[in-house]
Amino acid sequence: MKVIRMRGFPPKRFAAINILGILVCRPKLELTPALINHERIHTIQMLEMAVIFYYLWYLGEWLVRIPMRGRAYENLSFEREAYQNMYDPDYLKHRKPYAWTHYLRRKA
Repeated sequence: MKVIRMRGFPPKRFAAINILGILVCRPKLELTPALINHERIHTIQMLEMAVIFYYLWYLGEWLVRIPMRGRAYENLSFEREAYQNMYDPDYLKHRKPYAWTHYLRRKA
């Protein structure tokens, strides 16, 4: 995974942002195996949705979840899959296509 370090981006509340499979992070951020795995999960999600549909779905789901309880970002299906599996280094080896759809339901 290509990594670009930038001052002032991404916003402070985010550790890193995956843009088209390129990881953008702040200069001093420690890239842990879990964080890299989290972003690799997003890259797979992007590829299986032909990239543009990933971003359209991400935005649409975020807009739908804004009025729901909790932070919209934390309730996104893409983020829920990535956060739940980021500490499993073998997750991408056994992940089924479109696994993020199992995380569409509201958080319990």
